[in-house]
Amino acid sequence: MERAQRHVSTAGADGSTTRPEESGTALELLVHGVGGTTPEEMLDDPRTVRITGDDTAAVFRRADDVDAESAPDEHRGRPVPEAYVWCNLTSGNGTRALWLLLLPFMVVNLAHWMRPTARGRTRTVRLYGLLVRLTGLTLTVLLVAAVCEVALDLAAWQCAGTSACAERHSWLGFLSPTVSDGGWWSRPGRRLALAALVPAALTWLLWYLSHRTWSAYESQEPLSRSPEPDEETGRTALGRPGFWYGRRLVARLRAAHTAAALLTVAAAVGTSAARFDHRPGGPALLDALGRLLEAALVAATVGVVWVVCRRGRSERRLDRELDARLVRRLPLAALVLLVLAAVYAGWERPGWESAGRLPGDATFGGIALVQGLLVIALGAVAHVLYRTHPDPRAAMRGLAGPAVAMLACALGGVMSGGVSQRVADWLDGTGTNIPGPPVLLTWQASVIPPLLVVLLVLGGWLAWRTWLLRRAAMATVEQDYPGRHNDTTRTRRIARARAAATLTDRAPLLVAVTSTTTLLLGAAALVGAMTSDKAPAEAAQRTHSFVEGAAETAQALGSWLIGLGFILFVTWGRRAYKDPSARRTIGILWDVGTFWPRAAHPFAPPCYAERAVPDLTWRMETWTRATAGRLVISGHSQGSVLAAAAAWQLTPSVRKRVGLLTYGSPLERLYGRWFPAHFGPAALSALHHDVDCWRNLHRPTDPIGGPVGLTGDCGPEVDREPLKDPLAYGRTDEHPLPAPILGHSDYQADPAFAEERTRLLARLHPGVPAQRPQDDSGRSSA
Repeated sequence: MERAQRHVSTAGADGSTTRPEESGTALELLVHGVGGTTPEEMLDDPRTVRITGDDTAAVFRRADDVDAESAPDEHRGRPVPEAYVWCNLTSGNGTRALWLLLLPFMVVNLAHWMRPTARGRTRTVRLYGLLVRLTGLTLTVLLVAAVCEVALDLAAWQCAGTSACAERHSWLGFLSPTVSDGGWWSRPGRRLALAALVPAALTWLLWYLSHRTWSAYESQEPLSRSPEPDEETGRTALGRPGFWYGRRLVARLRAAHTAAALLTVAAAVGTSAARFDHRPGGPALLDALGRLLEAALVAATVGVVWVVCRRGRSERRLDRELDARLVRRLPLAALVLLVLAAVYAGWERPGWESAGRLPGDATFGGIALVQGLLVIALGAVAHVLYRTHPDPRAAMRGLAGPAVAMLACALGGVMSGGVSQRVADWLDGTGTNIPGPPVLLTWQASVIPPLLVVLLVLGGWLAWRTWLLRRAAMATVEQDYPGRHNDTTRTRRIARARAAATLTDRAPLLVAVTSTTTLLLGAAALVGAMTSDKAPAEAAQRTHSFVEGAAETAQALGSWLIGLGFILFVTWGRRAYKDPSARRTIGILWDVGTFWPRAAHPFAPPCYAERAVPDLTWRMETWTRATAGRLVISGHSQGSVLAAAAAWQLTPSVRKRVGLLTYGSPLERLYGRWFPAHFGPAALSALHHDVDCWRNLHRPTDPIGGPVGLTGDCGPEVDREPLKDPLAYGRTDEHPLPAPILGHSDYQADPAFAEERTRLLARLHPGVPAQRPQDDSGRSSA
């Protein structure tokens, strides 16, 4: 639809002008939640017009309300509804289904924002962010190392170097010394150099996606304004001018992670040749070149780590500056080292043959050890921060960030092991031609069955607790709906919905058990692989029959499960690429996971809030400045989080003229508990005092939204009593057909919604009209 031009003044019959601020115009800015919707559904009108924005995110009005400011009498007594539609930021075209491959990066980025509330511990907070950034760096190295394992080790080294495997896959024939009769590419080093193109291409793709998504989603500058003291912005960083614009940090991290990925590929190619040259009696020149290359790789690695450690986020101002030399030269230097490593590996070496595996166990073992140590250190830092300002509502007593970082590492390990295992099975159909993936990956796959047993026990306990809650809720349902309750099925269904909604509050327990079990089993797998250098079934031979049988079962079942998980992962991504409904489901995941800026990993999916929050802030600022009218920003679900973030970004004068209406809101239930440093009790209390007025609606059957839970007199002032769901127990005059259980959806269907919106508008007052400058004669210069 074509954009409509909004008029802010109109001429009367006598030639005078009517200013909107004199008419008391009211605006309701609607912001939808997860999954997205259409402007027609939000505005309940098939005829809508885009008044500002583009195809990615825009503000819509009803066709009849386009010139509402010019005809205030026609809209007196009701607000003019506007719909901000941002769903295309997360669930648009099919290529975004490929973002599933970036899931570990997104999860570790969430860990950055889960730190506990801290006051006066600036250095400790910086250390927390540094540890998360280093964990994110290890995930990049792990992903590229897994691709190197597939392309360099399994394909170019093992399969191409084995006659039976190369003959089975004719496309590898030109790399085989037997099939190609010793062709130029059949030398081991040249095979590795050629295969290095695969992980190098992946690295370029990650760099390109990060650069492109920054330009498309996160390059929107917020309103320029002076920073306010933290006490005025609710003691949360979300109110700082530069919070939603971190160009400099993202560019630095992108350069560092790109260089780290290229250095990983260079190490996989160069160190394999250097290991052969370091043997006694080897060529002195190649031996010296190999040591020089290894020294250069170590120096470059130190430089990458220094870049990651050197700088974090700068939020008190717009971070427009770029470290241009660093951003360009660091990846270029790593690329030069990769080319030199490929040339060095491709040198003629008589007697060098590919046998066994490349040193993958040491690589993956070192990555796993570093990740475990980083997570443990992160947990210690988070505990110190939590003790400085304990918050009983914080998830896992402030350890949510380390737990989520552990899950990100586990996801990376599962994806790496799944890819390696499936490719090895595909290349070696008989299982006897090539050695296969590193032993450590087999051990990591073998711990999946014990982890699933623990999760099944926990799931059974949660199901039992939910059943007990359902029984207890049946009596509450009868109290909430006085009268006849002869429909036991209806009562049970309502009670079940209420009990199931409480499962969200047990998510910290699930994450805690999963992350702790993963850490312990991962440590056991690392120790087992490093001490035995054998697969679990081989290492358990000649032990007790039970231990031997358990090891064989775990190895076989783990290999099957990790392969099945990888296949399902790829299948889901492919289906999402073709199926809009599946793509929308993935979009919901990103709605929750990509709200936060990319502070720990530049290859994570883009942050849509860095576009949505400036959009909302600009709209509210410009509309109130032009009309001095009343404005209520109305947010559902994730839209309420965007509304709160936008309210914090407003200037204080505008913020005091805005009302906030939230419903189905996860502001306290999810964000307040999992991100206490930014949405904790102090921040939400300050938000309540910053805006003119705030009302929150919630239902006991809603698994996502909940009360804000402010203490003292602020609690009832913000939270309305829980809404009834369903609206009627049985058939009534108002509901002749059975009322549905709405849960998290359709809050506007409840009469309480219109009632609370009216109350908010009644509390708001139009701004004072600006005085027009006058000339010396006293007449208005306008």
